[in-house]
Amino acid sequence: MVHSFVGKIQKGISHFVHKRNGLSKELVAEEVREGYFAVVAVKDGELKRFIIGLEYLSDPEFLELLDQAQEEYGFIQKGAIFIPCRPQQFQTILDSQRDEH
Repeated sequence: MVHSFVGKIQKGISHFVHKRNGLSKELVAEEVREGYFAVVAVKDGELKRFIIGLEYLSDPEFLELLDQAQEEYGFIQKGAIFIPCRPQQFQTILDSQRDEH
C-alpha cells in the first residue's frame, strides 16, 4: 500500500490536498519546489507544516507514519500530507534521519 504511494511521489507527484475544517489556506497552498513535499504533523491540537526532501521516503520511521496517516486520513490528499504525529516528535524523526547522512 504505502510502497505504491511512495512510488507515485518519487515519479513526480509532489502535492496532495487534505481538506480539513479550520486549517489556514497557507498551510496547504504554498508552493513546494521540485524534489520536496509538504507534510503537516498534527496531533492533540498541535500543528506544524514541514517541507522535506524525497530522501525521507526511505526512512522506516517516516514510512510508519505514512501507514498511520493512511489509516486515519486516507491518501486522497493534495497540498500537504497530513500525519498523525506531534510536531516535536516529527522533528526528532527528521533530525535522526539527517544525522545518519
